[in-house]
Amino acid sequence: MRLFVALNIPEETRSTLRLLLDDFARICRGARWVRPEGIHITLKFIGHVDNSSLPEIQKALSRVRHDKPFHVAFRHFGFFPNEKHPRVFFVGIEADKGLATLAANIENQLAPLGIAKEERTFQPHLTLARFKTTEGLSELRKKIASLPTQDFGGGEVSEFHLYQSMLKSGGAVYTKLSTYHFAN
Repeated sequence: MRLFVALNIPEETRSTLRLLLDDFARICRGARWVRPEGIHITLKFIGHVDNSSLPEIQKALSRVRHDKPFHVAFRHFGFFPNEKHPRVFFVGIEADKGLATLAANIENQLAPLGIAKEERTFQPHLTLARFKTTEGLSELRKKIASLPTQDFGGGEVSEFHLYQSMLKSGGAVYTKLSTYHFAN
Protein backbone atom coordinates (compact mmCIF):
# COMPACT_ATOMS: atom_id res chain seq x y z
CA MET A 1 0.00 0.00 0.00
CA ARG A 2 1.19 3.53 -0.85
CA LEU A 3 0.72 6.09 1.95
CA PHE A 4 1.15 9.79 2.67
CA VAL A 5 0.27 12.23 5.46
CA ALA A 6 -1.47 15.48 4.55
CA LEU A 7 -3.59 18.45 5.55
CA ASN A 8 -6.86 19.15 3.78
CA ILE A 9 -7.57 22.56 2.31
CA PRO A 10 -10.72 24.65 2.86
CA GLU A 11 -13.56 24.02 0.42
CA GLU A 12 -13.59 27.70 -0.61
CA THR A 13 -9.96 27.41 -1.70
CA ARG A 14 -10.67 24.14 -3.51
CA SER A 15 -13.62 25.72 -5.37
CA THR A 16 -11.55 28.71 -6.47
CA LEU A 17 -8.74 26.48 -7.68
CA ARG A 18 -11.22 24.19 -9.49
CA LEU A 19 -12.32 27.11 -11.70
CA LEU A 20 -8.73 28.16 -12.39
CA LEU A 21 -7.66 24.61 -13.21
CA ASP A 22 -10.37 24.33 -15.85
CA ASP A 23 -9.03 27.48 -17.54
CA PHE A 24 -5.39 26.49 -17.16
CA ALA A 25 -5.94 22.99 -18.58
CA ARG A 26 -7.51 24.45 -21.74
CA ILE A 27 -4.54 26.70 -22.47
CA CYS A 28 -1.64 24.55 -21.24
CA ARG A 29 -1.79 21.06 -22.69
CA GLY A 30 1.80 20.19 -21.83
CA ALA A 31 0.89 19.62 -18.19
CA ARG A 32 -0.92 16.81 -16.41
CA TRP A 33 -3.41 18.66 -14.17
CA VAL A 34 -4.47 17.36 -10.78
CA ARG A 35 -8.07 16.65 -9.85
CA PRO A 36 -9.32 19.48 -7.61
CA GLU A 37 -10.80 17.04 -5.10
CA GLY A 38 -7.33 15.58 -4.51
CA ILE A 39 -5.50 18.84 -3.76
CA HIS A 40 -3.84 18.70 -0.33
CA ILE A 41 -0.76 19.83 1.62
CA THR A 42 1.63 16.89 1.82
CA LEU A 43 3.34 16.70 5.20
CA LYS A 44 5.09 13.37 4.64
CA PHE A 45 5.19 10.99 1.69
CA ILE A 46 5.64 7.57 3.25
CA GLY A 47 5.60 5.53 0.05
CA HIS A 48 4.99 1.83 -0.34
CA VAL A 49 4.67 -0.16 2.87
CA ASP A 50 3.44 -3.63 3.73
CA ASN A 51 -0.21 -3.71 4.83
CA SER A 52 0.84 -5.23 8.14
CA SER A 53 2.75 -2.04 9.09
CA LEU A 54 -0.37 0.14 8.90
CA PRO A 55 -1.35 -0.23 12.61
CA GLU A 56 2.18 0.79 13.74
CA ILE A 57 2.12 3.82 11.45
CA GLN A 58 -1.30 4.85 12.74
CA LYS A 59 -0.14 4.45 16.35
CA ALA A 60 2.97 6.57 15.69
CA LEU A 61 0.89 9.32 14.07
CA SER A 62 -1.52 9.35 17.00
CA ARG A 63 1.40 10.51 19.20
CA VAL A 64 2.02 13.67 17.13
CA ARG A 65 1.21 16.80 19.13
CA HIS A 66 1.54 20.52 18.61
CA ASP A 67 0.85 23.32 21.10
CA LYS A 68 -2.00 24.93 19.17
CA PRO A 69 -3.79 25.13 15.81
CA PHE A 70 -2.17 27.39 13.23
CA HIS A 71 -3.27 29.41 10.21
CA VAL A 72 -2.30 28.67 6.61
CA ALA A 73 -2.82 30.95 3.59
CA PHE A 74 -2.67 29.96 -0.07
CA ARG A 75 -0.96 32.59 -2.21
CA HIS A 76 0.99 32.99 -5.41
CA PHE A 77 1.83 30.53 -8.14
CA GLY A 78 5.25 29.00 -8.56
CA PHE A 79 7.24 26.39 -10.45
CA PHE A 80 9.63 23.67 -9.28
CA PRO A 81 12.54 23.63 -9.85
CA ASN A 82 12.16 27.02 -11.61
CA GLU A 83 9.99 28.90 -14.12
CA LYS A 84 12.34 28.34 -17.08
CA HIS A 85 12.41 24.56 -16.73
CA PRO A 86 9.28 23.66 -14.78
CA ARG A 87 8.44 20.15 -13.66
CA VAL A 88 5.70 21.16 -11.18
CA PHE A 89 3.25 24.09 -11.08
CA PHE A 90 1.98 24.97 -7.60
CA VAL A 91 0.29 27.44 -5.26
CA GLY A 92 2.50 28.56 -2.38
CA ILE A 93 1.59 28.30 1.27
CA GLU A 94 2.22 30.92 3.94
CA ALA A 95 2.09 29.70 7.52
CA ASP A 96 3.79 30.32 10.81
CA LYS A 97 6.52 27.94 11.96
CA GLY A 98 3.82 25.60 13.29
CA LEU A 99 3.43 23.97 9.88
CA ALA A 100 7.13 23.07 9.56
CA THR A 101 7.18 21.95 13.20
CA LEU A 102 4.20 19.66 12.59
CA ALA A 103 5.90 18.13 9.55
CA ALA A 104 9.09 17.58 11.59
CA ASN A 105 7.11 15.97 14.42
CA ILE A 106 5.53 13.56 11.94
CA GLU A 107 8.99 12.70 10.53
CA ASN A 108 10.31 12.08 14.05
CA GLN A 109 7.44 9.77 14.99
CA LEU A 110 7.77 7.71 11.79
CA ALA A 111 11.58 7.43 11.72
CA PRO A 112 11.78 4.66 14.40
CA LEU A 113 9.56 2.55 12.10
CA GLY A 114 12.25 2.65 9.41
CA ILE A 115 10.51 5.35 7.36
CA ALA A 116 13.34 7.52 6.09
CA LYS A 117 13.34 11.22 6.89
CA GLU A 118 13.08 13.62 3.96
CA GLU A 119 16.47 15.07 3.04
CA ARG A 120 15.06 18.16 1.32
CA THR A 121 13.87 21.17 3.28
CA PHE A 122 10.12 21.11 3.88
CA GLN A 123 8.55 23.41 1.29
CA PRO A 124 4.75 23.34 1.63
CA HIS A 125 2.73 23.85 -1.54
CA LEU A 126 -0.39 22.74 -3.40
CA THR A 127 0.59 20.84 -6.54
CA LEU A 128 -1.63 21.85 -9.46
CA ALA A 129 0.17 20.20 -12.38
CA ARG A 130 3.21 18.24 -13.50
CA PHE A 131 4.74 19.13 -16.84
CA LYS A 132 5.20 16.57 -19.59
CA THR A 133 6.19 19.22 -22.14
CA THR A 134 6.24 23.03 -22.21
CA GLU A 135 3.35 23.20 -24.69
CA GLY A 136 1.14 26.12 -23.62
CA LEU A 137 3.53 27.30 -20.91
CA SER A 138 3.81 30.85 -22.30
CA GLU A 139 -0.01 31.07 -22.47
CA LEU A 140 -0.19 29.86 -18.87
CA ARG A 141 2.26 32.57 -17.79
CA LYS A 142 0.14 35.22 -19.58
CA LYS A 143 -3.03 33.94 -17.91
CA ILE A 144 -1.36 34.04 -14.48
CA ALA A 145 -0.16 37.62 -15.09
CA SER A 146 -3.71 38.68 -16.02
CA LEU A 147 -5.34 37.40 -12.83
CA PRO A 148 -6.63 40.12 -10.48
CA THR A 149 -5.32 38.23 -7.44
CA GLN A 150 -3.19 35.30 -6.46
CA ASP A 151 -4.73 35.02 -3.00
CA PHE A 152 -6.80 31.87 -2.61
CA GLY A 153 -7.89 32.10 1.01
CA GLY A 154 -6.78 30.14 4.01
CA GLY A 155 -7.88 28.68 7.27
CA GLU A 156 -6.99 27.31 10.66
CA VAL A 157 -5.52 23.82 10.88
CA SER A 158 -5.87 21.49 13.86
CA GLU A 159 -5.84 18.03 12.27
CA PHE A 160 -4.00 15.98 9.68
CA HIS A 161 -4.81 12.76 7.83
CA LEU A 162 -3.23 9.51 6.70
CA TYR A 163 -4.12 8.68 3.09
CA GLN A 164 -3.70 5.71 0.84
CA SER A 165 -2.81 6.59 -2.74
CA MET A 166 -3.78 4.20 -5.51
CA LEU A 167 -2.29 4.95 -8.91
CA LYS A 168 -4.82 4.53 -11.72
CA SER A 169 -4.69 5.30 -15.43
CA GLY A 170 -6.72 8.49 -14.88
CA GLY A 171 -4.51 9.67 -12.01
CA ALA A 172 -4.07 8.89 -8.33
CA VAL A 173 -7.10 8.15 -6.18
CA TYR A 174 -6.79 9.04 -2.48
CA THR A 175 -8.58 7.27 0.37
CA LYS A 176 -8.53 8.78 3.86
CA LEU A 177 -7.55 6.07 6.36
CA SER A 178 -7.23 8.05 9.61
CA THR A 179 -7.63 11.55 11.05
CA TYR A 180 -5.45 12.96 13.84
CA HIS A 181 -6.23 16.02 15.97
CA PHE A 182 -2.83 17.36 16.96
CA ALA A 183 -3.48 20.53 18.98
CA ASN A 184 -3.09 20.15 22.76
